[in-house]
Parts: sequence; C-alpha cells; structure tokens
Amino acid sequence: MKLSICWLYGSSMNIYGDRGNVLSLAQRCRWRGIEAEIVQLGLGDPLDQGAHDIYFWGGGQDREQINVSADVQGAKGDALKAEIEDGAPLLSVCGGYQLLGHYYRPADGADLPGIGLFDATTTAGNERFIGNIVVESREFGELVGFENHSGLTHLGSNAEPLGKVRVGRGNNGVDGTEGCRYRNAIGCYMHGALLPKNPKLSDFLIRAALRRRYSLDVLPALDDSLETTAHASAVGRALARR
Repeated sequence: MKLSICWLYGSSMNIYGDRGNVLSLAQRCRWRGIEAEIVQLGLGDPLDQGAHDIYFWGGGQDREQINVSADVQGAKGDALKAEIEDGAPLLSVCGGYQLLGHYYRPADGADLPGIGLFDATTTAGNERFIGNIVVESREFGELVGFENHSGLTHLGSNAEPLGKVRVGRGNNGVDGTEGCRYRNAIGCYMHGALLPKNPKLSDFLIRAALRRRYSLDVLPALDDSLETTAHASAVGRALARR
C-alpha cells in the first residue's frame, strides 16, 4: 500500500515546527509497512483530484498569506474542497486554517479571501497568544500543542470546533473554542509540531486515507510510549503556565 501526503505551500508556509507533522505522518505509515510519499504543492502548482491521500497546510506570516490566498482561489481551491467532500483527510494549522475559512482580515490591507471550507472568519487582533495549549476534544480526547498567533477566528453557525480550551486561548481567547472540524478536515492553531505528541490524531488522518483509497478501516497499533511521554510532558508545562 502507498499513501501520498500532499504538503500544501510547504516552502512558504512552514513555521514553528509544522514540518514535523508531515514527517510524523510519513513515519507512522512506514512503521506499518505503508509506503509514504511526501509531495509539496506550491504557488502555481495545480491540484489534481484523486492524486493525494492526506493534505497538510501549515502556518505563515501575513506576507506569505497574500500570495497564497490569491493562488488558492478558483480551480485549485475548488479541487481541494472537492477532495474533502470525497472524504480526504486534511490538517491545517494557523495561517492554513485561516485561509480555509471565508477570509482573513489583516491589520493593514484588504481582506485575504479563503476558500470557505470552514464556516469561519479571522481578523487580526492586538494581542498575541503564545504558549502551550491543552484542548479537550469530544472525539480525540486530550490534545496538546503550542499556539503563537494574533488572529481571532470566529466560527459560524455551521462550524464545529475541534474542542474546548482547557489551557490557553484558542480560536479567539473569548468563547473557549479551539479549531474547526468539517468531515475529515481539521483546522487549528496548535503548532509544536502537533502530531508527534498526539498520535491518536495522526492515526485518524491515516485511517481516513486508507478507508478512502483502499476501503480499509483497520490500523495496526504502534508502541506509542515515547509519544505518550512527550504528550504528558507538554501538558505538564501547560498546566504549570496557568
């Protein structure tokens, strides 16, 4: 078996350890005997439906988001949305998460349109949220990461949050939500990288890809003792921050 991991805008939106998410997905596939190919898709590259199995989109600064926002409009954004509707799994962090909503409004300049996959909007805030964050997710349990953003994301009535904030600020520092979930697509502000410390989330993405590509729904278990230790350590640091 082989899975293609599509890293969207990897050369321009890759900050705060986001690359570790792609490496984690590939390694957890290989440990199970699944060949994993990492393909970067950048500015000007077309997105071919059916060519990839897992999508990842990391964070970036406002200047990178200007070019990426323009690039993902039209056929490319439509193809990505069609992939998600067909069951493809996706993880997006920070800037990628913002451009999957309706728009991102920077402090200076015009709105940067997203593709409207998530019923969410983001505006630049005056305060930067920095630090370890712990989130309680109905489906994935306790999640831990590191937030570093000033964007304030508000979910619409058709949006489901990834979880509720236990420690940290989350989407906007007010309503207690973090991230967004639609079908097998997840958006959040959790850098760090997120997946090495949250193997259950990694395996959700891999299982969704196998289900779509090979109609398989069984994923062999791995020894996650190291990942569990890293998770517990990050949670401990977050609790000490309060």
